[in-house]
Amino acid sequence: MEVEGQATTVRESQPPKFALPVDSENKATVFPLFSVAAPHMRAFHLSWVSFFACFVSTFAAPPLLPIIRDNLNLTASDIGNAGIASVSGAVFARVAMGTACDLFGPRLASASLILLTAPAVYFTSITSSSTSFLLVRFFTGFSLSTFVSTQFWMSSMFSAPVVGTANGVAGGWGNLGGGATQLIMPLVFGLIRDIGAAKFTAWRVAFFIPALFQTLSAFAVLIFGKDLPDGNFRRLQKSGDKTKDKVSNVFFHGITNYRGWILALTYGYCFGVELTIDNIVAEYFYDRFDLKLHTAGMIAASFGLANIVSRPAGGVLSDVVAKRFGMRGRLWALWIVQTLGGVFCIILGRVGSLGASIVVMIVFSIFVQAACGLTFGVVPFVSRRSLGLISGMTGGGGNVGAVLTQLIFFKGSKYSKETGIMYMGVMIICCTLPICLIYFPQWGGMFCGPSSKSATEEDYYLSEWTSEEKEKGLHLASLKFADNSRRERGRKEDSETKPVDETPSSHV
Repeated sequence: MEVEGQATTVRESQPPKFALPVDSENKATVFPLFSVAAPHMRAFHLSWVSFFACFVSTFAAPPLLPIIRDNLNLTASDIGNAGIASVSGAVFARVAMGTACDLFGPRLASASLILLTAPAVYFTSITSSSTSFLLVRFFTGFSLSTFVSTQFWMSSMFSAPVVGTANGVAGGWGNLGGGATQLIMPLVFGLIRDIGAAKFTAWRVAFFIPALFQTLSAFAVLIFGKDLPDGNFRRLQKSGDKTKDKVSNVFFHGITNYRGWILALTYGYCFGVELTIDNIVAEYFYDRFDLKLHTAGMIAASFGLANIVSRPAGGVLSDVVAKRFGMRGRLWALWIVQTLGGVFCIILGRVGSLGASIVVMIVFSIFVQAACGLTFGVVPFVSRRSLGLISGMTGGGGNVGAVLTQLIFFKGSKYSKETGIMYMGVMIICCTLPICLIYFPQWGGMFCGPSSKSATEEDYYLSEWTSEEKEKGLHLASLKFADNSRRERGRKEDSETKPVDETPSSHV
């Protein structure tokens, strides 16, 4: 008895495994923004900083385009093609990144891609023609796929009550790179030129700054990051604590879930629009209002810098409405905010004064970026088994939207930029409508509730596993996730529970 009592005392006196409160999957249930507690908050800071670095690299060229186009004799068509190339490379890379996260973990997948694309940023300094300029922008753009690993990482580290906030802040602060580079590159260029370099040399030297930043961020992810709260994928798979899934199974359950395709479409007209604006806005203000390069860059920067609050606000809003209205609240909030973004985009294309354009652009940026955060408040719940692939499909949809929008409205001289912006707003409104088709049997959709009171979270998430796989216990992580996502029913039904040992038979 005495020994047994001593053992109990020892167990009770052991310190908690994590610095933050966690759920049954060891995901953090709180989000203390300025904490660096390992592994949850450390993963958060590593993810957004590395994604920020990739954004800076990808959009380092647009704020210096007036200088670059004179040096390389670029035509309007050349600039349009390069802009399209910068976002088209990540279309399929994002889907591949999602699958890589599912199979190898976000840490290794992210760091590997960052290191593979860093040379393209260095090579920008030696481009000598429109073709080489297009190629370096194309290969640099692959780095934007780290967005997928960022969202996967946050969804793996944070529980349902705060996952929208975590995804929104990580994605938003990473996207800040698109605005920050509008300030950074003209400043770096100006400093190098003032030191004594010719302007056609100064812009080339300036590209070593984002290239070095990107490289260092990759090593930080590798050295300090951890895939899951319990450790890295490889170690957990070796110890038997995590099963190694097959590519075919991950791929099948991702592409056959129609909700992922709808979110990919709608994300194409929030994040895709953001990428488009990042590519054109500095040149737009420079040419239309006859501004100085630095002034145009500062105005353009305000669009991307709004991400410091707008995208995180979207993630927070998603979590807040979910507490009261569940998944249906997340869907309604996404539709309303993104539609309003389309309305302000149309207005931006119609106003003709500098002051009004700046004000409308900032309001537009808040809504379109908040919609990005709201989107990834929904994504983590679409699939547990193929979370990375669904994230990749959605993220890839953002790049597809950017490519199509730039091809249709901003390539060549068919439309003026203000007309293209107006039509882009119409596209946002139209492509947001399919959100009303998203329906979860256990939670409902925008216009109707659950299919029946018997529809459960376990039915939905365990339908991704076969009977044989369940017999081997491969479904246990999904079972825990189903239990933790029960709050997506909303406050009304939050108290209703169902035993988690039932064997569901319905399909996703």
